[in-house]
Amino acid sequence: MSNLHRYKLFVSHAWRYSERYERMINFLDASPRFIYANHSVPEDRAFDSMSVAELKEQLREQIRPVEVVIIIGGMYVAHSDWIQFEIDYAELLGKPILGIRPRGAQVMPAAVTQAADEIVNWNTDSIVNAIRRLA
Repeated sequence: MSNLHRYKLFVSHAWRYSERYERMINFLDASPRFIYANHSVPEDRAFDSMSVAELKEQLREQIRPVEVVIIIGGMYVAHSDWIQFEIDYAELLGKPILGIRPRGAQVMPAAVTQAADEIVNWNTDSIVNAIRRLA
């Protein structure tokens, strides 16, 4: 059997929407013949009592080594300075951005639409295939 490539991913998320993040991770975990390293920090390991500068540096450290930055669409993105910071930093580094259209969503936030190299629907095969193309 050939060795599979381990994709380095950062999944952007807001703690108040962590169920979408968890579903995304479950999709990736369940995908056959797909392995990845998750460089984003889940809610149970959230940073406590950090300054804005320290939090920004933590996010930079998570994004620097990745091959693809995943942004789960949802109208909260349009209101999140942190997710915009992640998008801006990924663009600065030339990291490909994959936008995920949530199930049933009619509209994607302009920030995601403008930044994404590709946008796919909330479907495991579509997500994994897009990651492979972008990495």
